[in-house]
Amino acid sequence: MKYTVILLLSMLCSNGLQAQSNQQTSKALLERVIPERANQFLVQSIPSENGQDVFEIQTRDNKIVLGGNNGVSIAAALYYYLNNFCHAQITWNGTNLHLPVTLPRPAVTIHQTTPYEYRYYLNYCTFNYSMSWWDWPRWEKEIDWMAIHGINMPLAITGEEYTWYLVYKEMGFSDADLQGFFCGPAYFSWFWMGNLDGWGGPLPLHWMETHFELEKKILQRERALGMKPVLPAFTGHVPAAFRKKFPGAKLKTTNWNNGFDSTYILDASDPLFAAIGKKFLEKQNRLLGSDHLYSADTFNENEPPSDQPDYLSGLSSRIYQGMHQADTAAVWVMQGWLFYSDRKFWKEPQTKALLQAVPDNKMLLLDLATEIEPIWKRTDAFYGKPWIWNMLNNFGANTNLFGRMETVATAPAKALKDANSKQMKGIGLTMEGIEQNPVLYELLLDNIWKKDTINLDQWLPQYIRNRYGSLNPHAEKAWDILRRTVYTVPADKYIRDGAESIVQGRPTFDSVTRWTNTKLNYTDKDLLPAWDALILAADSCKKSDGFQFDVVDLTRQVLANYALPLQQKIARAYQQGDTLLFTAYSRQFISLIEDMDKLLATRKEFLLGNWVADARKWGIDEKEKALYEFNAKDLITLWGDQDCPLHEYACRQWSGLLNDFYKPRWQQFFTQLLADQKAGKGFDKTAFSKHIKAWEWHWVNARKDYPVVTAGDPIKMSVKMFLKYRSVIAEN
Repeated sequence: MKYTVILLLSMLCSNGLQAQSNQQTSKALLERVIPERANQFLVQSIPSENGQDVFEIQTRDNKIVLGGNNGVSIAAALYYYLNNFCHAQITWNGTNLHLPVTLPRPAVTIHQTTPYEYRYYLNYCTFNYSMSWWDWPRWEKEIDWMAIHGINMPLAITGEEYTWYLVYKEMGFSDADLQGFFCGPAYFSWFWMGNLDGWGGPLPLHWMETHFELEKKILQRERALGMKPVLPAFTGHVPAAFRKKFPGAKLKTTNWNNGFDSTYILDASDPLFAAIGKKFLEKQNRLLGSDHLYSADTFNENEPPSDQPDYLSGLSSRIYQGMHQADTAAVWVMQGWLFYSDRKFWKEPQTKALLQAVPDNKMLLLDLATEIEPIWKRTDAFYGKPWIWNMLNNFGANTNLFGRMETVATAPAKALKDANSKQMKGIGLTMEGIEQNPVLYELLLDNIWKKDTINLDQWLPQYIRNRYGSLNPHAEKAWDILRRTVYTVPADKYIRDGAESIVQGRPTFDSVTRWTNTKLNYTDKDLLPAWDALILAADSCKKSDGFQFDVVDLTRQVLANYALPLQQKIARAYQQGDTLLFTAYSRQFISLIEDMDKLLATRKEFLLGNWVADARKWGIDEKEKALYEFNAKDLITLWGDQDCPLHEYACRQWSGLLNDFYKPRWQQFFTQLLADQKAGKGFDKTAFSKHIKAWEWHWVNARKDYPVVTAGDPIKMSVKMFLKYRSVIAEN
């Protein structure tokens, strides 16, 4: 009896401390998000409901009371209130927090639960395509964004390299042994997935130490809000020096086939595999703590050496055992990308063998691009494993208007209610890059607190009102067109992601290059009426930050699309030997690039200068600053060396990049064509390719600053571009 009383008191005390912590953390978030209105709110802890996260909003003593079972739920209550009572919005690309001095008080209690246990966020690639240079203030802002949008399961791999550095040092590896192993800061995503070693390095120890400290802050804040971060685990990728240290180890090489040297993978059957996996997790858990969720991706875009089910079963079993030995509560979180990207290998026997070797309650699958292709539907819902429905949408942090709006509004709830989905446990975002298409991310995350499908006819006007501060008929018309064009992918067409502009491709007369895909999911001129309507809405909506971004973004897309027919005119004029037309169209093409650069200079989201400056800030001397600048510029252009087949995969339409990289490439192309024609000889593609690759490599390695503040008015510049190009494009 005495023991029971003590245990009960202990539990009550623990619950009380947790409630107090929730309230303190939530109050701090309110002060950061709405500092001038935070004193009009009270926060309180309420119990979960049948194991589900829950929030409430009510009025008490003339205060707005936000209740939730954890910090994320309380933060979500705040955002629900801001959306629905104040018509406010917080996105990466525009925020509307023009709140009344006295906030409206809810007349009745709002009560919401979520059917999704897990709300996942991030992709390995996001940490580099978007987050490579983030400092704590930027991370703090993102974690708040995650919380108010209901995210409770973020991937957390910042600073992972330092834990591995400590582990390998304890195993007897020298700094020299590791110098060619750790990659540069812009390439960690592919390093951790075993695709490459060393590229963009050598990595300074100062980077490892500072980012390990950054990871501590990230985890502390995420956990304080009630999130359960997913930490990394060992998948077999080891340094090349491992061969000498452990000559008897079972090593195999894998090659990503993208211009990088082979990496070394320790065979899971080697006893060292489980030992190292255990050693790493024990070290990581001592230093950073654990929520028992561990990310490990085997053979990311690399085929296993054998397709025998027994081999694959043994592989996954040993990876899990490595986790289990260090943490008996470990749950393996696996990205399901391999089942999408290499479906020829991962047939039913192979997939089933890999998954079924791990207990169902010890593995969680991420259906990584469910909106493109639901892998759960062709794997019998991952053969009984718990899994999460995710939207990927963006590849390489490319700049384009694109998405599957109807799918995002309806498919998660339909899957949740489908008996064939079995253990669907969550919903999430797994984009390769963020800070574009805010409507898609707001829409996906609005599913979190709903059991039913979202009606876009009702949802979209609310989104517009929250974003622009009022409803405008022209804005509504524009968005109705956008919904039916850029945000619809015809069912009869396989289109993975949004189109890029031919401007970003290596100069060519072709209409597309390998990664600069210009294929639209709509007819380019169908976008013109949306442009008309948004320009007409400018007078009414011009004070809205979100509108300013949207009108620039839509103008950018129209001009980016127009580049292709113009480039094809240049090609035809050259092939027909019409030098006058070739010269005229070439000048128009260069002028178009310059105009796009001026347009994008009006918004901070489109500045190359911030990307480069943020990279250089991490360096403590000129050598480090130069290394980080190289990483920043290389990733978004060549990706690797001069001959890397991934060039332009992560291309951006950014001010600074357009004028300083894309424009000079095309100018050199046009100049060479005319020179060869004047000399009476054909264009030497091989010679030009060699020349332009050398020029690109010089640009990537050059030291240069770019503007870090905007220039010009986004509305005025958009209208200027409209007046200059609208009729030209329509007649084209």
